[in-house]
Amino acid sequence: MPVTVGITTSTFGREDPEPLDLLKQARIEWRLNPYGRKLQPEETIHFLREADGVIAGTEILDHAVLGQLPRMQVISRVGVGLENVDLAYAEQRGIRVFSTPDGPTQGVAELTLGGLLAVLRGVARSDAAVRRGDWKKPMGHLLQGKTVGLIGLGRIGRAFAVLVRPFAVSLIAFDVDPDLTAAQKLGVQFVGLEEILAQSDVVSLHLSGVAARPLLGEQEFLRMKPGAVVVNTARGGWLDEKALAQSLRNGHLGGAYLDVFEEEPYRGPLAELANVVLTPHLGSYAAECRLRMEAEAARHVVAFFGGREGKRPEAFR
Repeated sequence: MPVTVGITTSTFGREDPEPLDLLKQARIEWRLNPYGRKLQPEETIHFLREADGVIAGTEILDHAVLGQLPRMQVISRVGVGLENVDLAYAEQRGIRVFSTPDGPTQGVAELTLGGLLAVLRGVARSDAAVRRGDWKKPMGHLLQGKTVGLIGLGRIGRAFAVLVRPFAVSLIAFDVDPDLTAAQKLGVQFVGLEEILAQSDVVSLHLSGVAARPLLGEQEFLRMKPGAVVVNTARGGWLDEKALAQSLRNGHLGGAYLDVFEEEPYRGPLAELANVVLTPHLGSYAAECRLRMEAEAARHVVAFFGGREGKRPEAFR
């Protein structure tokens, strides 16, 4: 009986057929997501009921879902986080779990820089004005010489630091598990969270995992410098979006760029503000990043079913 894999990511193989070719060459049959969007739990169960494995996106793969997938043997996540997977239950079932932690790093880092510059120079609102026929020139700000505070100095935080250093910025960071060697190489100084808030002209979040509660809320925004810019390309939920909107409305903060949200698609008050740039979770959506991630996810599946599990990616259990 041939191995069958369900592919739940909505754009898998669209930019380049290589990931699908890898499965084909290994004689693994696949089914593509028929909805063109993130699957809801009942849809996931229906779609994967007869699958031996899944090349997964961000759909929920908890006990309730996996418990109804009797043939499931391997989960290969296209992306970094595995918060959507019940890892304890997967281990109990003997389901192998893989991810592609390095694939999106450069894409997210470059998007972070692009979004930040767009906020500082009013690119989005200027574009909208020109399209309306208005020739107005909002006064912006340079990134050069600013203090950039990084909350989280993992893969993406470090990649962003490399990109932003040529702007002659001062780099400070807060991390619960500080990598002193990496910080020294990058010219980053570790400080406490309070110093990040008090000293930074730009606060950029690069945390992993799901937030139990927002790290940045009303009180934290009040402690930030007047005119500071907030950036979140990490995970939705790490900041209080309503409190951020209020701080932007009252003029205390100068702007914000968000690519991730507590609930997606986003329909909240930040969309009403001119000094905010919003994108629809585009972090890894660069063709080169997608190909790398999708091909790596396919290789995990091929190696697993070929009896050559090889080196396991960074463990998330």
